[in-house]
Amino acid sequence: MELTINDITCTFTPGQTILEVATAHGIFIPTLCHLPNCTPTGACRICVVEVRGARTLVASCAAPAAEGMIVGTDSDRVLRARKTILRLMLDSGNHDCLLCPAAGDCVLQSLAFRYGVGTGTFGRPKPRHRPETGNPFIVRDFSKCILCGRCVQACNEVQVNEAIDYGYRGAATKIVAGCDSTLGESDCVFCGECLQVCPVGALSIHDARGKARLCETRPVRTTCPYCGVGCQMDVHVKDGRIQHVLGAMDGHNEGSLCVKGRFALDFTAHPERLRAPLIRRDGELVPAGWDEALDLVASRLLALREEHGPRSLGFLASARCTNEENYLFQKLARCMGTNNVDHCARLCHASSLEALVQAFGSASPTNVMADVVNAEVILVTGSNTTETHPVFSSRIKRAARSGATLVVADPREIGLTRHADLWLRPRPGTDIAWINGLMHVILSEGLENRDFIDRRTEGSEELREALAVYTPAYVQTATGIPAADLVRAARLYARAGAATILYCMGITQHTCGTDTVLALANLAMLCGQVGRPGAGINPLRGQNNVQGSCDMGGLPGVLPGYGRVDDDAALGRIEGLWKMSLSKTPGLTATEMFASPELRAMYIMGENPALSDADASHAQARLAALDFLVVQDIFLTETARLADVVLPAASALEKDGTFTNTDRRVQRVRAAVPCPGEALPDWRILNLLGPRLGVPMGYDRPEEIMREIALAAPIYGGIDYRRIRREGIVWPCPDQAHPGTPILHRETFPRGLGRFIPTHPQAPAEVPDEMYPFVLGTGRVLEHYHTGTMTRKSEGLNRIVPECFVEMNQEDAARLGIAHGRRVRVASRRGEISVRAEVTDRVARGHLFIPFHFAEAAANVLTNPALDPLARIPEFKVCAVRVIPE
Repeated sequence: MELTINDITCTFTPGQTILEVATAHGIFIPTLCHLPNCTPTGACRICVVEVRGARTLVASCAAPAAEGMIVGTDSDRVLRARKTILRLMLDSGNHDCLLCPAAGDCVLQSLAFRYGVGTGTFGRPKPRHRPETGNPFIVRDFSKCILCGRCVQACNEVQVNEAIDYGYRGAATKIVAGCDSTLGESDCVFCGECLQVCPVGALSIHDARGKARLCETRPVRTTCPYCGVGCQMDVHVKDGRIQHVLGAMDGHNEGSLCVKGRFALDFTAHPERLRAPLIRRDGELVPAGWDEALDLVASRLLALREEHGPRSLGFLASARCTNEENYLFQKLARCMGTNNVDHCARLCHASSLEALVQAFGSASPTNVMADVVNAEVILVTGSNTTETHPVFSSRIKRAARSGATLVVADPREIGLTRHADLWLRPRPGTDIAWINGLMHVILSEGLENRDFIDRRTEGSEELREALAVYTPAYVQTATGIPAADLVRAARLYARAGAATILYCMGITQHTCGTDTVLALANLAMLCGQVGRPGAGINPLRGQNNVQGSCDMGGLPGVLPGYGRVDDDAALGRIEGLWKMSLSKTPGLTATEMFASPELRAMYIMGENPALSDADASHAQARLAALDFLVVQDIFLTETARLADVVLPAASALEKDGTFTNTDRRVQRVRAAVPCPGEALPDWRILNLLGPRLGVPMGYDRPEEIMREIALAAPIYGGIDYRRIRREGIVWPCPDQAHPGTPILHRETFPRGLGRFIPTHPQAPAEVPDEMYPFVLGTGRVLEHYHTGTMTRKSEGLNRIVPECFVEMNQEDAARLGIAHGRRVRVASRRGEISVRAEVTDRVARGHLFIPFHFAEAAANVLTNPALDPLARIPEFKVCAVRVIPE
């Protein structure tokens, strides 16, 4: 269709607004309240235009374009209206541009300059508001607020946190948090979306006067170093320091960030950063030079290999390091003759790897995160998505608001349950029973996808027989889920045109984790919910580069690109590339390394197993007992304190490379600030160490390493830095002409036919008894990350969540005489910790929850090291404990 704007013929599609048409054709119309992808409000009226035949000016952001419409955007009438509006806005607040931290980046300031408008026209009294500063991140200055409503839309429609809204009426109207409380007292999660979209200086970062203004900084596009969502961000720097962080509007996160990504990159400048190599002398770690430290590492590792053999050496790669660094790290291990290389995927998604390879032939997420918009039903289980993957959780919440049916299965009340159509609340450790129950209902009511089963799977009859006993009544007894809710969930999932399963560590971190993931794969195949838009099964990656670390071969049984170490063809390709002879014997997993007396030395890059491993006291003792321990990290972590040599590394903000997020999307990482002191990027350290160990390296920059990765891992064959300069590519991408693969298994599975593998419930390795009557589960909170190595160096995050706590049900607390906030001791068969009690109904009776970020009250002192027999992953999510008031 066509309309005319300023005598220019413009084409458009029905549904577009005048503003959208003008923008698409390069015609400027000013905006203040307009926020893309949100409901237009026309609140500010600065975007008014003249439409021939209309009696009044119309707000172009809200007015739909129409065939034959004639529009003027800069007539005298329009310009007079805009100037009047600008004068009213300027006179309504304290717009002291000379002192405002938004100066140079303020839309109101820019428009006032563009249209030659000043203050004082109406002589209105200036509002008297004292800026709100009672939180560590965002300052609210109501005297500068123009009531455009962008912050409200950002909070309610984009992030769907619903923490702020308009309050009061008339001249008293203001933006309020909660019942007009402060942000710190409200439900605000400090994602900073409001801060990023504010067009004036009403919202600014805390301590803005101590930072450079945005217009004075240099932006560096990079990838967030926290969770597996892999948000793209523009890090604004000046004088070698990070000043501001903005979400990249053209990234797959569409400009959104969470509190950690936006406000918790200050760890890079923390005074406790490692700045020089450390060597243990007379029991103390003391500074040393790089040559001395690397020579010592090489001589000790070579001597131990000579004395005890290659399998005496263990290597832990890192989900926090780049693909290039993990590739070099596993290359170093394998060229030294051992496949004893693993990383933290062993503690999070090892069961996904085992199960999905058995069922599909590939263990990776099947669909990109953006594809959730195409799902009619979203089943989230074992994932506290709002706290562990907050930006992705906003996609889920938006999908639910737009009509998708959200089903949440979790023993604990999580943020998504507030948005769910149905909440299934199973008892911990009973997931296989309710998943089998869903399939029983689907089969008994004939809701399975017979065509998909016949064409693309095998083993369906064995599955049908195995599911006969899982009636809704049986599942209700076994799990506590009401039979009617189970039936409803089964019908919703099976009848959906497209349904997706999202899961995380609440499913995988069990002794039966592999079997539970197999049950989810069975459910997806039974209904044909694989290989289509909106239909898939997606394990959400917990750390920023868990996916990439696996892709690079940071696992004991597979090479880069997932060729098995005992496969002659895969091994031969790597041997030819490296010009080295390699071992065909699969190595020890991370958990096996800590149990094996054969292991005499470890090289740990960017991991903190002294806190992250189950039964952490045993892990610490095992590390201390090694003949030689090398730790490469950015801080002197709990693990590094036990080391013989500590090598200072660069953080993700100080080096170049790539991360691969939970989409399988390979994205650039770029250095924004310099390394502190003598610290070096991990790839440079490995590049220096390799020749000392007889391992060829010789790389000048990470781009060269990626070129080698493309040869070593066929799934990365078409990926290079040029192609991912602005936007990442989703593997598999076998050649330069390939666009990437957002959806896996469209026509076939890597193993050919998908395989149904029946599984049955198994009791946790440890169940409550009279001595230890509570079931403990562990996990994360929004404000902290993993073992706290980075986030606990952030002053703002520590102000919000300063210490460890235990969530316990109100009835349990009353029975034990425990008041909210009281300190208690939580004890298991392995140890005890002292924490603050948080009395809540988020957990059911008999259940407890403790986050694992806090070294002074390490939850993993309590957790059970019992392993899944296939994946060798510990049972973090269920152990028996007792609570003693202090």
